[in-house]
Amino acid sequence: MICKKISSPVASTIKLVIFFLIISKSFAVENSNKKFSNDFGTLSIMYHRFNESKYPSTNVNMDIFIKQINLINQNNLAFLSPKDFIENFSVRKKEKKILLTIDDAFSSFYNHAWPFLKKNKIPFILFVSTEPVGRKGYMNWDQIREIEKEDFAFIGNHSHSHEYLVNFNFDAFKKDIDESKNIFEKNLGYNPLIFSYPFGEYTLEQKLYIKDNFEIAFGQHSGVIDLNKDKYELPRFPINEKYGDLERFKFLINLLPLEYRSDSLNDKFISKKNNPPNLEIFFFDDQKDLNRINCFSNEGNQWQNTETSLKNNKLLIKFRDKFKDRRGRINCSLNDNGNWRWLGLQFTINNN
Repeated sequence: MICKKISSPVASTIKLVIFFLIISKSFAVENSNKKFSNDFGTLSIMYHRFNESKYPSTNVNMDIFIKQINLINQNNLAFLSPKDFIENFSVRKKEKKILLTIDDAFSSFYNHAWPFLKKNKIPFILFVSTEPVGRKGYMNWDQIREIEKEDFAFIGNHSHSHEYLVNFNFDAFKKDIDESKNIFEKNLGYNPLIFSYPFGEYTLEQKLYIKDNFEIAFGQHSGVIDLNKDKYELPRFPINEKYGDLERFKFLINLLPLEYRSDSLNDKFISKKNNPPNLEIFFFDDQKDLNRINCFSNEGNQWQNTETSLKNNKLLIKFRDKFKDRRGRINCSLNDNGNWRWLGLQFTINNN
């Protein structure tokens, strides 16, 4: 049974070349065991601040938040407990559910959203970076413990520093994660089993360390989670003032997963010489109407349709230009008899 506590194993110390060879083989075995499931999926939504309009890129006002929750209820969609989400990850979902996540543990969450969620017993994950806890604008440990004691509220690990961790060498990254684990152990008595990457950024080496220490991990790319998704690259739809209007929100919560077996970018940290990356997405043999897929990306610092071609259920992506932003994104959708299916990928551009 999954509980809020986890015993974190020590990361492997074998030499790097052998390590990556073993991991590559494990990826191949994992992908060979996957099959198309027609999973209705779990849609995870990401929030940050509440009623802090001076931060529009991470804020949502409570009146809009409550309307969004009401829309979920009006569409007969149930909220999913993080415990059930983890325990039943590999089980086909016959109906879609909603998983709420909140990043950074800002005071505005505690002051505004928490009373509403508590009153209605709506399950959620609160991702906490341990370094800013207790600082101005952030929750303190007493408040975090108050939330954690409720059965429907789960705490997640969001690193220690919340820095751009892809800029760290591996030893510095490991030190940051280990420090967060120690602080959680001291203040909660355990290290949370759920992780979210700051800014949705990670290298392959960092992802593998997270895999050694956590049950699941979330990014910040859009998409609907199905049982074939990588448990350490889980998508979430970010909600803020710009991307939180009710029409868009209603569209999002009705999306279904666009399942796929794997993609060719095992490492989502892209070098200068690999920008734009060669990207292929591998679908299942028994999936239908894949020729209807439409993709768009922010290559060249402008969102436009991306050229694709389909061969033997393999989608070939031909980017027009280099990615100029720090984070490259591609989103693909498929109209499946009036139901929209969606997948998204994010990769970080190394401009050094």
